[in-house]
Amino acid sequence: MQVAPAVELESVSFAYGGGETVLREVDLRIGTGEFVALAGPNGGGKTTLLRLVLGLERPAAGAVRLYGEPAERFSARDTLGYLPQRASLALDAPVTVREIVAAGTLPARGVFGPLRRADRARVDEAIALVGLAERTDDQLRLLSGGQQQRAMIAKALAGRPRLLALDEPTTGVDAESQEALGELLARLHDDLGVTILYVSHEFGAVEHHVERLVLVRGAIVFDGPPSELPGLWHDPSHVHV
Repeated sequence: MQVAPAVELESVSFAYGGGETVLREVDLRIGTGEFVALAGPNGGGKTTLLRLVLGLERPAAGAVRLYGEPAERFSARDTLGYLPQRASLALDAPVTVREIVAAGTLPARGVFGPLRRADRARVDEAIALVGLAERTDDQLRLLSGGQQQRAMIAKALAGRPRLLALDEPTTGVDAESQEALGELLARLHDDLGVTILYVSHEFGAVEHHVERLVLVRGAIVFDGPPSELPGLWHDPSHVHV
């Protein structure tokens, strides 16, 4: 039996509020278990493309499918791990690493569902996977920027996702932490077989780990191994179409 691809976009176009078209005629297929970087300049449409993939936006034209189902009606949303841009993270809240990671089990158990023994085990496992076992009971706001990002990735992992989507995960994170994040994602990809979509305008953190680069500038202008874009890989915003 042939396994359905993780992501399929067919002739997808999108515009916010009926305004200027952000994406036009996008065709994209991402296989189960791939580690893919979505690159492009600010305003190029890469975050919009990610939101379409996750069913958070609906295309003006075309079709978006997740594991063979329409993305906006995907029936197993608890298997999607999503790390949005850091702007929405309330760093001043007195929440511990364990508490923020436990929130990642909500899609599976429901808002009012109790935290079961199996959920606690998944939380502990996710925290250990990102190397924060010794900081479990520390408040998130006391951690470094890189450690905070790892905690947020653990939150996404607590739901045992089939697909992990990260939007600008290295914003505000120092170079050493970016490198550690890239190594962490590579290990998670290899060990868990999770499909990873990594959105950013620069990719030093995952340069040696991603299998495929999809360059978005209103449309897909490149799709292939990052080695085929010499001189553009570190700053793909310089690509002209």
